[in-house]
Amino acid sequence: MKNDTQNAPIGVFDSGIGGLTVVKELIRNLPGEDIIYLGDTARVPYGTKSRRTVIAYSHSNTEFLISKGVKLLVVACNTASSVSIPSLRSEFDIPVIGVIEPGAKKAVSVTKTEKIGIIGTPSTINSGAYKSAIESLNPNIEVISKACPLFVPLADEGWIEGQITESIAEKYLSPFKETGIDVLVLGCTHYPLLKNTIQKIMGDQITLVDSAQETAALIKDILIEKNLLNDKGTQSDREFYLTDVSDTFLSVAGRFLGEKINKIEMVDIVGTTSLPSP
Repeated sequence: MKNDTQNAPIGVFDSGIGGLTVVKELIRNLPGEDIIYLGDTARVPYGTKSRRTVIAYSHSNTEFLISKGVKLLVVACNTASSVSIPSLRSEFDIPVIGVIEPGAKKAVSVTKTEKIGIIGTPSTINSGAYKSAIESLNPNIEVISKACPLFVPLADEGWIEGQITESIAEKYLSPFKETGIDVLVLGCTHYPLLKNTIQKIMGDQITLVDSAQETAALIKDILIEKNLLNDKGTQSDREFYLTDVSDTFLSVAGRFLGEKINKIEMVDIVGTTSLPSP
């Protein structure tokens, strides 16, 4: 017999829509789980904000999802994952999972050359979060990081393959070919949409680590371990919330999620944010 907590939804938040690639993997791995997604489109991008502000945004997002009765929180934003996880775990009494640690663990487990490449947005790369996570697991691993800022607008526009996308990917990724890496971590939730192009440029000998996939796999393990898994046979429910209107959200979001989104609700949480003490 299931308890009420098993029947509770999983909460996911991101600064925008990239986190829907994580939701896509959750749906694939955990078809019985209800999911509530919050896209903080009123305050995107997080990457240009201070650490203190990103933590404050993360807390207000979490408070909203907690009010919806979620049993586990997924921080599906690399910037927020890099700075806010410890604060969220100390404040809220539910499991809190980011997208950096799962990808780092997978990369460490599969590398044979002990050389790992990381690609992400400038803010994620500059934070050094993936590098720190990998080196904490194996200090002998060499980490080579590179920001690929144009990958985000390419994914948003749906330009995931073709000559233009391949030319940009070649420009960003060709330096990795001289480094001896055998693993490349996709350190942004937008990047899985470009996976085919990235693999084509890097070659089949390079293992791509999709943090969205690894995060979903870790969440499944945690739910089983804590007896929180909802394996109902019926169609799961999904709710989508935004903090600001976006005319393009429905079409772009469907591309990220891999299915059509029929309903999105607006929520005003921006005015309730209080900054934590420095």
